[in-house]
Amino acid sequence: MQYRYEILTQLNKYKGKDKIRLHMPGHKNAGDFRSHFPVAGIDFTELDFSDDLLCPSGVIAKAQEDLAAIVGAKKAYITTDGSTSGIMSMLYVAAGYGNKIIVPRASHKSVFNACRLFNLEPVIVQGPESEGVLTPPPAELIETLIVNDRNISGMIITSPDYYGNIAPLESYAAVLKEHGRLLLVDGAHGAHLFLEKERAGYAGLYADMWVDGVHKSLPALTQGALVCVGNEDLIPRAETALSIFRTTSPSFPVTASVEYAVKYFVNNPKLLAAAKAAAEEFRAGLQGITIYPSADWTKLAVDFKPLGISPAAAQEILEKKGIYPELNDGRYILFYLSPSVEAGWLGALKNALLSIASNKKLKGTYKNRAAIPVAERTYSYLYSLKSRSEYIPLKEAEGRMCAENAGITPPCLPVIIAGEIITKQAVDLLSKAGKTFGLYDGKIKVVAK
Repeated sequence: MQYRYEILTQLNKYKGKDKIRLHMPGHKNAGDFRSHFPVAGIDFTELDFSDDLLCPSGVIAKAQEDLAAIVGAKKAYITTDGSTSGIMSMLYVAAGYGNKIIVPRASHKSVFNACRLFNLEPVIVQGPESEGVLTPPPAELIETLIVNDRNISGMIITSPDYYGNIAPLESYAAVLKEHGRLLLVDGAHGAHLFLEKERAGYAGLYADMWVDGVHKSLPALTQGALVCVGNEDLIPRAETALSIFRTTSPSFPVTASVEYAVKYFVNNPKLLAAAKAAAEEFRAGLQGITIYPSADWTKLAVDFKPLGISPAAAQEILEKKGIYPELNDGRYILFYLSPSVEAGWLGALKNALLSIASNKKLKGTYKNRAAIPVAERTYSYLYSLKSRSEYIPLKEAEGRMCAENAGITPPCLPVIIAGEIITKQAVDLLSKAGKTFGLYDGKIKVVAK
């Protein structure tokens, strides 16, 4: 079945007809702006023909119906605010079912921000570490927690994560459903998984509510995402949440691109097959290079520890060749693929990586990074946020109680969480990180003595 691009078709139909734009946005598709930003021609506001994202009745309503059917949701909602507004909406829903929620510590900062806003106590869990990467916690641990605490509304889990670990969603769903709790999935990195055979690994098979970060792995403009509901009982509260957290001035080009992205490879399956084949051939050609065992073909994390080569030095060489990866975490360089990746790019990357791996001058430059900290919790997350606090130099913070999450960006994951005792490992990781959040002029917020 070939799907029509409802929103894009409608915007293009009226492009240029509003020659006198006496409505928002302020650029008016005029002057130099029009030449510098070609997308301005379809950058409309809510007009009779363009529909209204927050109250759709025309092309956006039809597009969202199509998207829900494609991904297997009861309802699907386009958002132009990235995955964050979806996460806020999901946890707003969860707050109506209990005052606690299970949160793996390798969760995005927006999860913790939402807990703070909605007075939800995050029950922090941590899965085992595998080759320097935190993996999802076992379902048995989740069951133990919910059996012993009726105040836990459910669980939010990131799947897949930056490194391509796909959580055991089927096991989580079985446990949570048995005990009447919610499974919420931050699928910011997994929008493409509905394209897999039988939608293998896709959040929509199991979640009560989930977010697809469409712009991250499908051909959509940045900030384009999809919020999906699988449990009909949640629809009224979900729509209330979305009315709060989505912007009232959405970008129409971004809106159109979300629909386009989800439908494009459904309409063009041969292009998807070609991209996956090119990625598989690429991996097979990396002799002597260790890759993290990802369950998601779009996540390629090259391990520089076995090579004895500094990933920072390798990244510098790659960027001089015009090859820009997603991130460098001190051990892995992550290359973020998608169905839009071109075989020629992968060939250039393979040659560059093989050249770096054989460069004798780079051998011995790798430095071990600090281990992922396992912190001791003494106070609750919410209690520590409300406690009297002070900022102290990070180098003096070991042994103090953290009063504000601090971590590394990207990928915006906390190294230390409010309510935890700051460890030497946490200090080392944060002090050596290039980009951080939660630190101000080299200081970290702690509970005052």
